[in-house]
Amino acid sequence: MVAVQPRTQYSGDIAKLLLAHYDRHARALPWRSPPGTPPPDPYRVWLSEVMLQQTTVAAVFGYFEKFTKLWPDFAALAAADDADVMAAWAGLGYYSRARNLLKCARAVVAEHGGQLPKTSVELGKLPGIGPYTAAAIGAIAFGERAAVVDANVERVVARLFAVETPLPAAKPEIRAAVEAITPADRPGDFAQAMMDLGASLCSVRAPQCLLCPLQSHCAAHAAGIAEQLPQKLAKKAKPQRVGMAWWIEREGADGREIWLVRRPPHGMLGGMRALPDDGWKAREDGDSQPPFPADWRYLEGEVAHVFTHFSLSLRIAVTAAPVDESCLPDGEWWPLKRLDSAGLPTLFSKAAKLAIRAMYQD
Repeated sequence: MVAVQPRTQYSGDIAKLLLAHYDRHARALPWRSPPGTPPPDPYRVWLSEVMLQQTTVAAVFGYFEKFTKLWPDFAALAAADDADVMAAWAGLGYYSRARNLLKCARAVVAEHGGQLPKTSVELGKLPGIGPYTAAAIGAIAFGERAAVVDANVERVVARLFAVETPLPAAKPEIRAAVEAITPADRPGDFAQAMMDLGASLCSVRAPQCLLCPLQSHCAAHAAGIAEQLPQKLAKKAKPQRVGMAWWIEREGADGREIWLVRRPPHGMLGGMRALPDDGWKAREDGDSQPPFPADWRYLEGEVAHVFTHFSLSLRIAVTAAPVDESCLPDGEWWPLKRLDSAGLPTLFSKAAKLAIRAMYQD
């Protein structure tokens, strides 16, 4: 491994070079303030950081705009109906973030007068705010000198100091390096500059080292191993699960209606509207048993979906509403023509599209 002692010696040079580059090339994002200007609204910083967890910037734009129009501050979000927030989040994935979003907003209103605490230590005590998010909010919204380390920053720093220890074992070493080079002046801009560098020039494949403002300090570039870093341990194959979704319909007063259930508040896709299913879980297949005896039609094809810890193949079976609706699982009839407004998570939105194609568009 290339020696990393220069991280302290040249830390000021690294920050100076990177901030100068950021001043010219910073991404214009709706939750940011331009380089060198007063920090943005902490609510917008918090909301964007929660939305950006394990999600791309491009995917977040529309959701961020929707949320800030519907709920422009902590008080508005804290007063929102859970179902409305979950529906607005539908499609963004990792739905526990949306549940924690509500918990955090309500804690901020109840315990902090509607204003975020200003240090990463206090921020980390709020629901849904882990070490990275706390550091990012502290640095960007409040100017705290905090080490902000996301996947982009890990890549930049692993290359900058030629950290050849594979991830995740390299995380403490990378964090120590980030702490050493983070400046006391403009720490929020520095954090965002590191993120931007990792999202652009210091990309996973084919990094553009000749254009990088930190090339002269980059040990991996000097050693010719930039694209090889950071090293990662091979991932285990995700288990494959199978399940069923049940499409139950009837002719209502205003057209076709579909039976939707509300998933339990805790657990996978918790609190979301969904089609009834056969109880599939991360660790076991569904039981394939329909919710009531009927003439079920099993559709051709299936929906493939990848969760964090497993992959799922979901088949769909359809039937008409039973004469005695008391046998239906707890739920509600939803107009087919307004199904887009139900806030179905991506998996069940895919399932609905398959059913609609098979039944109404063939």
